[in-house]
Amino acid sequence: MCGIVGYVGTQSAQNVVVDGLRRLEYRGYDSAGVALVAQGQVASAKKEGKLANLEAELAAHPLPESGTGIGHTRWATHGAPNDVNAHPHVSRSGRVALVHNGIIENFAALRTELEAEGITALSETDTEVAAQLLGREVDNGADIAEAMRTVCRRLEGAFTLVAVDAQAPGRVVAARRNSPLVVGVGEGENFLGSDVAAFIEHTREAVELGQDQMVEITADSWTVTDFDGNPADATPYHVDWDLSAAQKDGFDWFMRKEIHEQPRALADTLLGRHAEDGSLTLDEIRMPVSELRSIQRIVIIGCGTAHYAGMVAKYAIEHWTRIPCEVELASEFRYRDPIVGPQTLVVAISQSGETADTLMAIRYAQEQGSKVLAICNTNGSTIPRESDAVIYTHAGPEIGVASTKGFLTQVLACYLLGLYLAQIKNTKFGDEIAAVVAELETMPAKVQEVLDAQQRVLDLAAAFADNPSVLFLGRHAGYPVALEGALKLKELAYIHAEGFAAGELKHGPIAVIDKDLPVFVVVPPRGRDMLHDKTVSNIQEIRARGAQTIVLAEADDDTVAPYADVLIGLPKVSTLLQPLVATVPLQLFACELATVKGHDVDQPRNLAKSVTVE
Repeated sequence: MCGIVGYVGTQSAQNVVVDGLRRLEYRGYDSAGVALVAQGQVASAKKEGKLANLEAELAAHPLPESGTGIGHTRWATHGAPNDVNAHPHVSRSGRVALVHNGIIENFAALRTELEAEGITALSETDTEVAAQLLGREVDNGADIAEAMRTVCRRLEGAFTLVAVDAQAPGRVVAARRNSPLVVGVGEGENFLGSDVAAFIEHTREAVELGQDQMVEITADSWTVTDFDGNPADATPYHVDWDLSAAQKDGFDWFMRKEIHEQPRALADTLLGRHAEDGSLTLDEIRMPVSELRSIQRIVIIGCGTAHYAGMVAKYAIEHWTRIPCEVELASEFRYRDPIVGPQTLVVAISQSGETADTLMAIRYAQEQGSKVLAICNTNGSTIPRESDAVIYTHAGPEIGVASTKGFLTQVLACYLLGLYLAQIKNTKFGDEIAAVVAELETMPAKVQEVLDAQQRVLDLAAAFADNPSVLFLGRHAGYPVALEGALKLKELAYIHAEGFAAGELKHGPIAVIDKDLPVFVVVPPRGRDMLHDKTVSNIQEIRARGAQTIVLAEADDDTVAPYADVLIGLPKVSTLLQPLVATVPLQLFACELATVKGHDVDQPRNLAKSVTVE
């Protein structure tokens, strides 16, 4: 989950690396550090805490000028977040500096081997083992590139390693296994990063690295090999967003900006998906239609917010296709020995395309003969690259750790998948599919309606700033919305929040209802009269026990208004599509409540954007 930057060129490596780390800090902010190659030595600095602490250290104790450097922003796994455990780690001789993202699973055995040779670790990290192994190889005469390949062949687990050698100025070497790494290709300079955001200010030309590959960059070249030194293929691509997309544009938080970008993100995700007659043309799905027609079962996997997007998808896909659909946590999937096979389509949802649990799950599914379709926002990332098909969500960069536009575009992509399967399996008529597609085309404007009326939600957050607990209830497709609303509040405001299926209220959760407890209730549209009326009954049960009801319902729903302490009006939409508008007020509420409480909304404690270790 850490952020990594590497640079070789004519600019100040320190400035390039620190600027890159600033755009990658969403990946981890427990500590940060840089290492430069200058005057035949490695010069480094690292500090516990956010990047600002490192910047203060560099201002007080400047490093020498250099055009070669690496940097790291950490989400702690092995060892406490402190100065000693911060990256880069330097080898015993001081010749090699290394940064690392991931977990080295056999580090204990390797550390014991090093200690037997008199090489004692200074930190608690698994990373230092790799640094010392690499240093040992170059001290024994190996070239830094060959040393990196030798070390990688001995490591087990998930890792991205990036290193410099004091005696090899103008070179940075890096390797990856089950962890993200991308090359940025410039003119007279080249870059490395965990994410293209690291170098988007300088170039939009990038190169994907495959599994178990190593890259060496100089100012004028990049060379990719496998871990045995054989030349390896890498895929260049163009990044379709620029630096402005990774800046706040006047908003106080990236998250707030990204909430307001959702109408555009939805419109971009819909762009080019259908013909004039409303039929769908999902060009990114590379699987033959005959294979998709043979699918008898769908399993959707994801973690956190992506899992909730899958729960929304289940309602729509089963309704439109009549294909049995299950939703599972990717972190649990392969450990329960699931039954999947050639007639099972596994749909993997991941914003980053690097989520470790999801990546391991799709590999397991493919070993069992299943086809895998990825829903992802990051071009060139590992999960879509290893899947049989992909639907990209064109949300643009999402910097805030708590996902917003990522969630809505994932839900939309799942709708598109469901309609496409209905089209090729003939479970819905063409005009029915066209009607749903036409309604989807109206959703950006309807999300904008919700944003235009946000002040009531913002005022509500200020009023509830001191409440220790908040509950969320929903029925049908509103149930995952309730779960997502609770997750956002836990992530950002650090208070107890739970989401429940409203029908389960009397089966236990009603016991926690007491006087003045805020309870958000997502009411289905009146087109589903039975669900609507039952949810209104739930609201009455809550009010009878003194709770405060904050009701999300259609703006003109006069049947629910008498039972709502606060009514948040939603645009009129179909039941299955309601999550696209109902989620937005809950995102706004969580963002504002965290702001009122003085929290860092973009970098909530203990979290990182992309979970790249299991």
